[in-house]
Amino acid sequence: MTQTDVPAGRKAVVLLSGGLDSMVSAGLAREAGYEIYALTIDYNQRHACEIDAARGLAKELGAVRHVVLPLDLRQFGGSALTDDIDVPKDGLEPGIPVTYVPARNLVFLSLTLAWAEAVGARDIFIGVNALDYSGYPDCRPEFIAGFTEVARLATKAGDEGGEFTIHAPLQFLGKGDIVREAVRLGLDVGHSWSCYDPQPDGSACGLCDSCRLRLGGFAEAGIEDKLRYATK
Repeated sequence: MTQTDVPAGRKAVVLLSGGLDSMVSAGLAREAGYEIYALTIDYNQRHACEIDAARGLAKELGAVRHVVLPLDLRQFGGSALTDDIDVPKDGLEPGIPVTYVPARNLVFLSLTLAWAEAVGARDIFIGVNALDYSGYPDCRPEFIAGFTEVARLATKAGDEGGEFTIHAPLQFLGKGDIVREAVRLGLDVGHSWSCYDPQPDGSACGLCDSCRLRLGGFAEAGIEDKLRYATK
Protein backbone atom coordinates (compact mmCIF):
# COMPACT_ATOMS: atom_id res chain seq x y z
CA MET A 1 0.00 0.00 0.00
CA THR A 2 1.09 3.57 -0.64
CA GLN A 3 -0.29 7.00 0.04
CA THR A 4 -1.72 7.05 -3.51
CA ASP A 5 -3.82 3.91 -3.06
CA VAL A 6 -6.93 5.64 -1.70
CA PRO A 7 -8.64 8.99 -2.35
CA ALA A 8 -7.89 11.80 0.09
CA GLY A 9 -10.19 11.75 3.08
CA ARG A 10 -11.27 8.13 2.70
CA LYS A 11 -12.13 6.67 6.10
CA ALA A 12 -11.25 3.30 7.58
CA VAL A 13 -12.39 1.86 10.87
CA VAL A 14 -9.55 -0.08 12.46
CA LEU A 15 -10.06 -2.67 15.18
CA LEU A 16 -7.28 -1.69 17.57
CA SER A 17 -6.73 -4.08 20.48
CA GLY A 18 -3.41 -2.67 21.63
CA GLY A 19 -1.51 -5.74 20.43
CA LEU A 20 1.33 -5.91 17.95
CA ASP A 21 -0.80 -7.26 15.09
CA SER A 22 -3.50 -4.60 15.40
CA MET A 23 -0.79 -1.92 15.65
CA VAL A 24 0.75 -3.01 12.36
CA SER A 25 -2.65 -3.38 10.68
CA ALA A 26 -3.48 0.19 11.69
CA GLY A 27 -0.03 1.36 10.57
CA LEU A 28 -0.63 -0.10 7.12
CA ALA A 29 -4.00 1.68 6.95
CA ARG A 30 -2.28 4.94 7.80
CA GLU A 31 0.46 4.31 5.23
CA ALA A 32 -2.20 3.75 2.56
CA GLY A 33 -3.64 7.19 3.29
CA TYR A 34 -6.82 6.35 5.18
CA GLU A 35 -8.26 8.55 7.88
CA ILE A 36 -8.22 6.23 10.86
CA TYR A 37 -11.16 5.70 13.18
CA ALA A 38 -9.90 3.34 15.87
CA LEU A 39 -12.21 1.02 17.79
CA THR A 40 -11.07 -0.78 20.93
CA ILE A 41 -13.37 -3.22 22.70
CA ASP A 42 -12.98 -3.30 26.47
CA TYR A 43 -14.47 -6.73 27.06
CA ASN A 44 -13.31 -6.98 30.67
CA GLN A 45 -10.46 -9.19 29.54
CA ARG A 46 -7.84 -10.49 31.94
CA HIS A 47 -5.13 -8.51 30.11
CA ALA A 48 -6.97 -5.19 30.39
CA CYS A 49 -3.68 -3.27 30.26
CA GLU A 50 -3.88 -3.67 26.48
CA ILE A 51 -6.63 -1.02 26.58
CA ASP A 52 -4.08 1.53 27.81
CA ALA A 53 -1.72 0.37 25.05
CA ALA A 54 -4.49 0.93 22.49
CA ARG A 55 -5.05 4.48 23.73
CA GLY A 56 -1.38 5.27 23.22
CA LEU A 57 -1.31 3.61 19.80
CA ALA A 58 -4.36 5.55 18.61
CA LYS A 59 -2.54 8.80 19.41
CA GLU A 60 0.69 7.59 17.83
CA LEU A 61 -1.17 6.62 14.66
CA GLY A 62 -3.00 9.94 14.44
CA ALA A 63 -6.50 8.48 14.68
CA VAL A 64 -9.25 10.99 13.91
CA ARG A 65 -11.25 9.43 16.72
CA HIS A 66 -10.69 6.58 19.14
CA VAL A 67 -13.66 4.84 20.74
CA VAL A 68 -13.15 2.46 23.67
CA LEU A 69 -16.38 0.51 23.79
CA PRO A 70 -17.28 -1.42 26.97
CA LEU A 71 -18.64 -4.94 26.43
CA ASP A 72 -18.44 -7.22 29.46
CA LEU A 73 -17.81 -10.70 28.06
CA ARG A 74 -17.07 -11.96 31.57
CA GLN A 75 -20.83 -12.25 31.82
CA PHE A 76 -20.52 -15.12 29.31
CA GLY A 77 -17.14 -16.54 30.34
CA GLY A 78 -15.96 -19.66 28.53
CA SER A 79 -12.37 -18.50 28.00
CA ALA A 80 -9.19 -18.15 30.03
CA LEU A 81 -9.32 -14.47 29.09
CA THR A 82 -12.82 -13.87 30.48
CA ASP A 83 -13.30 -16.53 33.14
CA ASP A 84 -11.59 -18.06 36.19
CA ILE A 85 -9.56 -20.43 34.03
CA ASP A 86 -5.77 -20.55 34.18
CA VAL A 87 -3.90 -19.22 31.17
CA PRO A 88 -1.79 -22.11 29.77
CA LYS A 89 1.96 -21.65 30.23
CA ASP A 90 3.33 -24.99 28.94
CA GLY A 91 3.82 -24.01 25.30
CA LEU A 92 1.82 -24.03 22.09
CA GLU A 93 -0.39 -27.05 21.50
CA PRO A 94 -2.53 -28.14 18.51
CA GLY A 95 -6.24 -27.44 18.44
CA ILE A 96 -8.31 -24.52 19.65
CA PRO A 97 -6.75 -23.20 22.90
CA VAL A 98 -8.65 -22.27 26.04
CA THR A 99 -7.69 -18.62 25.39
CA TYR A 100 -10.19 -18.62 22.51
CA VAL A 101 -13.03 -16.22 23.36
CA PRO A 102 -16.29 -17.57 21.88
CA ALA A 103 -17.10 -15.77 18.60
CA ARG A 104 -14.96 -12.79 19.64
CA ASN A 105 -13.96 -11.58 16.18
CA LEU A 106 -17.47 -12.09 14.89
CA VAL A 107 -18.82 -9.89 17.67
CA PHE A 108 -16.02 -7.33 17.28
CA LEU A 109 -16.31 -7.09 13.51
CA SER A 110 -20.06 -6.62 13.82
CA LEU A 111 -19.48 -3.62 16.09
CA THR A 112 -16.76 -2.33 13.78
CA LEU A 113 -19.13 -2.65 10.83
CA ALA A 114 -21.84 -0.73 12.69
CA TRP A 115 -19.48 2.18 13.37
CA ALA A 116 -18.12 2.09 9.83
CA GLU A 117 -21.61 2.46 8.40
CA ALA A 118 -22.40 5.25 10.86
CA VAL A 119 -19.32 7.33 9.91
CA GLY A 120 -19.53 6.57 6.18
CA ALA A 121 -16.48 4.30 6.04
CA ARG A 122 -16.42 1.33 3.68
CA ASP A 123 -13.06 -0.07 4.74
CA ILE A 124 -12.41 -2.09 7.89
CA PHE A 125 -8.99 -3.25 9.10
CA ILE A 126 -8.41 -6.18 11.42
CA GLY A 127 -5.09 -7.68 12.48
CA VAL A 128 -6.01 -11.38 12.34
CA ASN A 129 -3.21 -13.79 11.54
CA ALA A 130 -4.07 -17.27 10.28
CA LEU A 131 -0.53 -18.64 10.50
CA ASP A 132 0.15 -17.88 14.16
CA TYR A 133 -3.43 -18.36 15.34
CA SER A 134 -4.66 -21.11 13.01
CA GLY A 135 -6.41 -22.73 15.96
CA TYR A 136 -8.82 -19.80 16.23
CA PRO A 137 -11.74 -20.26 13.78
CA ASP A 138 -12.40 -16.51 13.67
CA CYS A 139 -8.92 -15.78 12.28
CA ARG A 140 -9.27 -17.94 9.20
CA PRO A 141 -9.57 -16.56 5.64
CA GLU A 142 -12.94 -18.28 5.25
CA PHE A 143 -14.30 -16.27 8.15
CA ILE A 144 -13.09 -12.95 6.74
CA ALA A 145 -14.59 -13.79 3.33
CA GLY A 146 -17.86 -14.85 4.95
CA PHE A 147 -18.11 -11.67 7.02
CA THR A 148 -17.60 -9.55 3.91
CA GLU A 149 -20.78 -11.08 2.51
CA VAL A 150 -22.57 -10.58 5.85
CA ALA A 151 -21.59 -6.89 5.74
CA ARG A 152 -23.27 -6.56 2.35
CA LEU A 153 -26.43 -8.35 3.42
CA ALA A 154 -26.83 -6.83 6.88
CA THR A 155 -26.47 -3.08 6.22
CA LYS A 156 -28.42 -0.25 4.65
CA ALA A 157 -25.27 0.71 2.74
CA GLY A 158 -24.99 -2.81 1.34
CA ASP A 159 -28.67 -2.87 0.44
CA GLU A 160 -28.15 0.34 -1.54
CA GLY A 161 -25.26 -1.12 -3.52
CA GLY A 162 -22.35 -0.08 -1.32
CA GLU A 163 -19.52 -2.50 -0.70
CA PHE A 164 -17.50 -3.01 2.46
CA THR A 165 -13.94 -4.28 2.27
CA ILE A 166 -12.53 -6.21 5.22
CA HIS A 167 -8.77 -5.74 5.13
CA ALA A 168 -6.71 -8.42 6.90
CA PRO A 169 -3.24 -7.40 5.71
CA LEU A 170 -1.36 -9.65 8.14
CA GLN A 171 -3.36 -12.79 7.51
CA PHE A 172 -0.59 -14.78 5.85
CA LEU A 173 2.45 -13.18 7.48
CA GLY A 174 4.60 -14.91 10.07
CA LYS A 175 5.24 -13.11 13.35
CA GLY A 176 8.79 -12.25 12.32
CA ASP A 177 7.47 -10.55 9.18
CA ILE A 178 4.95 -8.63 11.28
CA VAL A 179 7.72 -7.39 13.58
CA ARG A 180 9.74 -6.26 10.56
CA GLU A 181 6.70 -4.44 9.17
CA ALA A 182 6.26 -2.61 12.47
CA VAL A 183 9.83 -1.37 12.29
CA ARG A 184 9.52 -0.44 8.62
CA LEU A 185 6.41 1.59 9.42
CA GLY A 186 8.32 3.48 12.14
CA LEU A 187 6.11 2.16 14.94
CA ASP A 188 7.38 1.79 18.48
CA VAL A 189 6.86 -1.93 19.16
CA GLY A 190 7.39 -1.33 22.87
CA HIS A 191 4.06 0.51 22.96
CA SER A 192 2.09 -2.64 22.05
CA TRP A 193 0.96 -5.31 24.49
CA SER A 194 0.57 -9.04 23.81
CA CYS A 195 0.62 -10.95 27.12
CA TYR A 196 -2.54 -12.78 28.21
CA ASP A 197 -1.51 -12.91 31.87
CA PRO A 198 0.07 -9.65 33.07
CA GLN A 199 2.08 -9.97 36.26
CA PRO A 200 1.45 -7.92 39.43
CA ASP A 201 4.51 -5.77 38.73
CA GLY A 202 3.18 -4.85 35.28
CA SER A 203 5.50 -7.11 33.31
CA ALA A 204 4.47 -9.65 30.67
CA CYS A 205 4.57 -13.28 31.80
CA GLY A 206 6.74 -14.49 28.90
CA LEU A 207 5.18 -17.96 29.00
CA CYS A 208 1.63 -17.72 27.63
CA ASP A 209 0.95 -18.56 23.98
CA SER A 210 0.82 -14.91 22.98
CA CYS A 211 4.13 -14.09 24.68
CA ARG A 212 5.81 -17.13 23.12
CA LEU A 213 4.62 -16.15 19.64
CA ARG A 214 5.70 -12.56 20.13
CA LEU A 215 9.13 -13.48 21.49
CA GLY A 216 9.61 -15.95 18.64
CA GLY A 217 8.76 -13.27 16.11
CA PHE A 218 11.24 -10.80 17.53
CA ALA A 219 13.92 -13.48 17.65
CA GLU A 220 13.23 -14.42 14.03
CA ALA A 221 13.37 -10.78 12.96
CA GLY A 222 16.56 -10.16 14.93
CA ILE A 223 14.99 -7.13 16.61
CA GLU A 224 14.94 -6.30 20.30
CA ASP A 225 11.57 -6.47 22.03
CA LYS A 226 11.28 -3.51 24.39
CA LEU A 227 8.45 -5.07 26.37
CA ARG A 228 9.38 -6.04 29.94
CA TYR A 229 9.03 -9.75 30.71
CA ALA A 230 8.94 -11.46 34.12
CA THR A 231 10.94 -14.38 32.72
CA LYS A 232 13.88 -12.30 31.48
